[in-house]
Amino acid sequence: MALAQQRAGSFWRLVFSAGAILLINMGARSSLGLFVGPLDAAKGFGLASIGFAFGVSQFVWGAAQPVFAVLAERWGTRTVLIIGALMVALGTALTPLAHSSAALTLTLGVLAAMGAAGGSFAILIGGIARHLPEHRRAFAGGLINSGASLGQFLFAPLVQWLITTLGWAQAFYVLAATALLGIPLAMGLTTQLVETPALASNPGLGLRAQVALALADRSYRLVHLAFFTCGFHVAFLATHLPGQIALCGLSAAVSANALALIGLFNIAGSLSAGALCQRYRMKMVLAWLYAARAVIIVVFLLAPKTTLVFYGFAAALGLTYLATVPPTAGLVGKLFGPRHLATLFGLTLVSHQTGAFFGAWLGGIAVVRYGDYRWMWYADIALALLAVACHWPIREARVPRSLVLRVTAPER
Repeated sequence: MALAQQRAGSFWRLVFSAGAILLINMGARSSLGLFVGPLDAAKGFGLASIGFAFGVSQFVWGAAQPVFAVLAERWGTRTVLIIGALMVALGTALTPLAHSSAALTLTLGVLAAMGAAGGSFAILIGGIARHLPEHRRAFAGGLINSGASLGQFLFAPLVQWLITTLGWAQAFYVLAATALLGIPLAMGLTTQLVETPALASNPGLGLRAQVALALADRSYRLVHLAFFTCGFHVAFLATHLPGQIALCGLSAAVSANALALIGLFNIAGSLSAGALCQRYRMKMVLAWLYAARAVIIVVFLLAPKTTLVFYGFAAALGLTYLATVPPTAGLVGKLFGPRHLATLFGLTLVSHQTGAFFGAWLGGIAVVRYGDYRWMWYADIALALLAVACHWPIREARVPRSLVLRVTAPER
C-alpha cells in the first residue's frame, strides 16, 4: 500500500510540475496574437510582415523541439528546461526594441521561439512518458496538456489588461519576467525523473536507427501529415482570431475573452481526449476531433458574427483545440515505444509547426490581399477533412478489452 501511494504521489508531482511549465510557456505564446494590432500601430511593419515573423516563430518552435529532445537525452531535462526559460525571457524582453521586421523575426520569431521549444510538449510529455506504463501515458499527456489550456485561459485576459493599462512594450517585459518562473519548476520536476529499470536494462534501438525506422513507416508519415493540419489551425486562430473579431467591429476585450474561452474549454477537451484514448483507438479519437473542427467552422461561417457567436465558436473549438496533442503523442509511443518518444514526437511537431507557419503567415497575406479571412477558413475546413482521411489507414492495434476494464474500473 505504501509503495502504491508513493508511486501515485510521484505521478501527480510529475504531472503538476510539467503542466505548470506548459501553463507559463503556452499561456504566453497563445496570447501573442493580441500584440499584432498594437505592434502594427506602433511600428508600422504591416500585417504581412508581422504575420511572417509570427509564422517563423511557429516553425522555429516546432523545428527546435526534436533538437532539444536529443539534448535532453544527453544533458538532462533540467538543463534543457533552464536554457529554454532563459532564451524565452531574453527574446521576449528584446522584442519591444526591434525597429525592423527582420529584428522582430529574430527576437520573437527565432530566439524566444527556440527557448519555448525547450519547455515544450515534446520535452515534457515525451520525457515523462518514459516513466509511466503504457495505459497511463495518454491520460498523463492529457493532464499535462491541460496546463497549456489553463495557461491560455489565464494569460489572454491578463495580457490584454497589461496592454491596455501598461502598454504593449511593458506587457512584453512582464511576459519575459514570467518566463523565468519555469526555472524553479524545472528543478522540482527533474528530481522526479529517474530512469525506470526496464528502460535502463533494455536499450533497444539507438536513436538514429529508431528515427530511420519511424520515417520508413507509413503510419508515422500519416501522423505527420495530419498534425500539419493541427498546426495550421491552431496558429491561424491564435494569431488572427483577434483580427477576425476586429474586422467584425468588436472590441479587443472580445478577442481576449474568446482566446480565454478556447483555453478554458480545451482543459475539458484535453482531459476527455486522454481518457477516451484509454478506451478507444487513438487514431479514431483523432479522426473525431478533426471532423468536429470542420463542422464547427462551417457552422461559424454560416452564423451572424456577434459577440455571443464568437464566444460560442471559441468554446466549441476549445474542446478540440490542443486536444489532439495527447492522442498524437500516445499514438507515436504506441507505435514505437517510449524510449525515444521525446524525439519522435518532437519530429511530428516539426510538421505541426510547419503547418503553423503557413497558418500565421498566410492569414496576414489573406487579409491584406482580400480584406478578410474567408479563404483561410475554407482552407482550414479542407485540411481538417484531409486529417480525418489520414487517420483511417494508420496501423494501430485495438485497445485490449482487459485493459479497458482495468482502467475504467473503480479503485478499491
